[in-house]
This record gives sequence, C-alpha cells and structure tokens, in this order.
Amino acid sequence: MLKKKKTEKKTEVYALGQHIPMSADKARRVIDQIRGRSYEETLMILELMPYRACYPIFKLVCSAATNASYNMASNEANLVISQAEVNKGTTMKRFKPRARGRNYAIKKPTCHITIVMKDISLDDKYVEIGSLKKPRWKNKHRAMMYRDMYSSGGIWDKK
Repeated sequence: MLKKKKTEKKTEVYALGQHIPMSADKARRVIDQIRGRSYEETLMILELMPYRACYPIFKLVCSAATNASYNMASNEANLVISQAEVNKGTTMKRFKPRARGRNYAIKKPTCHITIVMKDISLDDKYVEIGSLKKPRWKNKHRAMMYRDMYSSGGIWDKK
C-alpha cells in the first residue's frame, strides 16, 4: 500500500562557503552585524563596511538569495537572514626559510561560512521584518538627546 507524503513548502535556503582564506574571528565580527536582518539591508551594510571579510560574505548572501528565487520562487524583499554562522576550517601550514638553515612556520587559517535565509511570506510565525531584531531602546523618550553646542556651556562660552 502506497501512502502519499505530506508535501511541505520549504521556507529556508542556505549557501555554504568552505575553505575561505581568512580567520574565523575576523569573519565573525561581520556576521554578527547582519544576523536577523533583511536582504536589502544586509547588502547595504556589507557594501559600506570596511572589512575584507565583507566580500566573500556578500557573495554568499547573493548566492543564498539566488537559491531562494530559483528553488522557492520567492521575492528578494521577503528574505531575512535567519541563521549565519562561521566555523573554523583547516589551517594551511607553510614554512619560510630563516637564517642559519632554520625555518619558520606560517599558519594560514581558513573558515567555513553558512548563511541561511528564510522567506517570511511563506512562514506564519513572522509578521514583520522588525520582529526578528530586538529593540534597541525600550522607551523612545529615554533615547539620547543632542544638545546645542553653543549653549552647552562648553569651551565656546569661554573667551
């Protein structure tokens, strides 16, 4: 007797980059900034950040978005980065010759980066894109207030 499998619509796609020649800690500092953000916001952040790790992460985010549009036929405006992780890869060991016939070991670290994107239009749990990020300020009236620099009583008032 044959049973039909219940077909569920996939809501997540991923892109995996392996053996990227960079330290995992340097890539992790960029990944922490984009986790939980929308696709368009992530692209703007990665284009403006001054780190070398942004380019391979940018390529992986674009690859994950292309996977989502091809496999699930989803719109790029509905994509959110649900998971992003960096794992330590293998370390390439090279030797540099030094004085008096000795050598010096040079260790070149690599890392594995995984980007998981979720289509929030297919998932009932997420209503808004902002629901994934925690609010920065609990109360709006407690936000930092800027003062006028001429009436602050600073160095401009002293002559």
